[in-house]
Amino acid sequence: MTEAAGAVDDLPWIEDGGKVAPKDARAVSRLFLDRLQVLEEGTREYQYVRNTLIEMNLSLVSFAARRFRNRGSGDMEDVIQVGTIGLIKAIDRFDLSREVEFTSFAIPYIVGEIKRFFRDTTWAVHVPRRLQELRVDLAKSKETLATELGRTPTVKELAAHLELSEDEIIEGLVAANGYVAGSIDTPSGGGDDEADIAPKYADTMGDDDPAMELFEDLHTLAPLLQQLDERERTIIEMRFGQELTQAEIGRALNLSQMHVSRLLHRILAKLRTGLLAT
Repeated sequence: MTEAAGAVDDLPWIEDGGKVAPKDARAVSRLFLDRLQVLEEGTREYQYVRNTLIEMNLSLVSFAARRFRNRGSGDMEDVIQVGTIGLIKAIDRFDLSREVEFTSFAIPYIVGEIKRFFRDTTWAVHVPRRLQELRVDLAKSKETLATELGRTPTVKELAAHLELSEDEIIEGLVAANGYVAGSIDTPSGGGDDEADIAPKYADTMGDDDPAMELFEDLHTLAPLLQQLDERERTIIEMRFGQELTQAEIGRALNLSQMHVSRLLHRILAKLRTGLLAT
């Protein structure tokens, strides 16, 4: 510890930056920020100064994070971690020659990083960034126009207000539905009084159609049947279309039942191989 303290010349040695009072942190931060700009990155001195700056200014992260405590489902610990990334970026990019207070410079970085976190992680369904941003513009425009018109604005009115096409507005409105996901166990009724008796969304969802798999198999089988010769297609038609027995097929085609059985086995094996290959 003593060696590290001596390695930063006349800078004070701070054992725990988090215990420095905010008022003192502002003054000390200027000293540390000034020294950081001339230290070589990766050295012990550089790491001490940078890490101490981060510890002394973590209160800025907590301050900025408070406004997001009731937003979305983000854990506050995650928000603090993300805000700290913004603080680190501010420390690395701050320039004393701008004559701007570090707190004024750092807060936008911290808030911006937290907003980016919510924008990228709180959507229930992933949608393109431009549509995420359009959702915010649409919400503001709907509120503004609703106040002016006294009613909910139409797609056409929203498009004119945002100077976008109606198709872009519709796309944005549809994408906004991906911001929050509802449970299929949510009652589909109206108010809270009906919650216990209203059917759940899951009750109105259809089951898988058992005939769908059969349809897909038949759809795949059709071109394979076309590849059979005429006698093979006739045998398949008589056996599975007309539901004749092998003996009846044999009499109709002047073949023995054993021969019909061998032919059916060979034809079905050919079709099965074709189905597995597709």
